[in-house]
Amino acid sequence: QPQVVESGGGEVQTGGSLRLSCVGSTRSFSEFAMAWFRQAPGKEREFVAAINWDGSYSSYGDSMKGRSSISRENFKNTVWLQMNSLKTEDTAVYYCAARFGAIKEKITEYDFWGRGTQVTVSS
Repeated sequence: QPQVVESGGGEVQTGGSLRLSCVGSTRSFSEFAMAWFRQAPGKEREFVAAINWDGSYSSYGDSMKGRSSISRENFKNTVWLQMNSLKTEDTAVYYCAARFGAIKEKITEYDFWGRGTQVTVSS
């Protein structure tokens, strides 16, 4: 079973950028679709972005569409989420998730989760 570990969170001012990283432990990393979700205090976890096994297809949730970009490098077992033009409402814990097969946008479709990395956007 793969393990995924997020990093790159922190505090940034409104309008700034952050790049989150997620490293997977499995040798079969390229067989997994990868995704980012986020959960703000008092809110449900929501879909941010997902990418298929070879990076040729990606999907974005409404919350950060146009302000984020997901990418991956399989030989590094790493997926990134580049976030730009950050807003205070982007403050949340960001989670990396993996599933075998095609990308999905529902939380329940992902089997493997990291512990999350905190992103705080201040005005």
